Amino acid sequence: METAVKAQDYSPAPVNQALTSDDKLRFLREMLRIRRFEQAALKQYQVGKMGGFLHLYIGQESVAVGAVSLMGANDHVITAYRDHGHALAVGMNMNECMAELFGKATGCSKGKGGSMHYFAPDKNFWGGHGIVAGQTPLGLGLAFAIKYKGLKGAALCFLGDGAVNQGSWYECLNIASLWDLPVVYIIENNQYSMGTSLVRSSAFRTSLAERAQGFAMDWDVCNGEDLYEVRAKVQEAMDRAHKQSRPTVLEISTYRYYGHSVADAKHKVYRSEDEIERYKQDHDPIRLWKTRLIGEGVLTAEKYDEIDSAARQEAAESVKFAEDSPFPTAASISEDIYFEVDRQTIAGRTGKHFFND
Repeated sequence: METAVKAQDYSPAPVNQALTSDDKLRFLREMLRIRRFEQAALKQYQVGKMGGFLHLYIGQESVAVGAVSLMGANDHVITAYRDHGHALAVGMNMNECMAELFGKATGCSKGKGGSMHYFAPDKNFWGGHGIVAGQTPLGLGLAFAIKYKGLKGAALCFLGDGAVNQGSWYECLNIASLWDLPVVYIIENNQYSMGTSLVRSSAFRTSLAERAQGFAMDWDVCNGEDLYEVRAKVQEAMDRAHKQSRPTVLEISTYRYYGHSVADAKHKVYRSEDEIERYKQDHDPIRLWKTRLIGEGVLTAEKYDEIDSAARQEAAESVKFAEDSPFPTAASISEDIYFEVDRQTIAGRTGKHFFND
């Protein structure tokens, strides 16, 4: 099920017409930062500097960057375990992200979360969740809170194509539609659920997003290699959330170059090397965006090399930062478990909550 390059040009869409040259270069910079961070992380994982899992986002950068670029003050993001790209897109820095992979105290989750558990509440980023589809009810909760508080916002909840077969997601679709909640479920369809191809793991007629019809919800599909299209389609869904408080399911076709995780040593067995190389050559979002910007007169080859070099340097410096950072102390294992205890609220000090009275 290869990504089809659509003939429609989404650059004239209002949300894209408003972009400046600096905006377009910023998107390129962000995509390159994600890729160089991921490549540096892979290298360190392979030499034994990290433990646990490492789910790389390489090949999918345009999805996170395009969607996050549309966020306003009351918009929130939550995602699954392939979360590095979303984290960097919302503004988390490489140092805190790399240190978390190393299990260091300077990491965004103080070295206790690892690859799948990045968080930045100050940036409206709520993780990073390791349970398949486990973030979908939480995304629904974010949307409920937005509506409950009377805010004009949306919850962008990312999930993979494997998560669409989990029962919890269907419960979420029912409630989202029934209660008119401003949630946008973005399926990042990278064609494989772990090592199982889409056609072997999911029953569908035209798309996975079409399942939303059963819940009286709007849905759409999107070509994830085209940053202009990602922004145009996500903006439509966010407008629906902002103006009508209605949910959307948006399926974005994309592709991962590596395995389900770095531990997936057979990713060139269940798919061919020719397939992987074809995506790299013909569908790579960074390559295509670079070509697009050069054609628009926004970018030169020299400027691209400058941006790329800066991203590589930043990634290298984040590795050094992580290596030099301390591990968490043994005493800290009892911290960050209960919000009330850490902050010594009345409930934390006494064990009594308001509903105990």
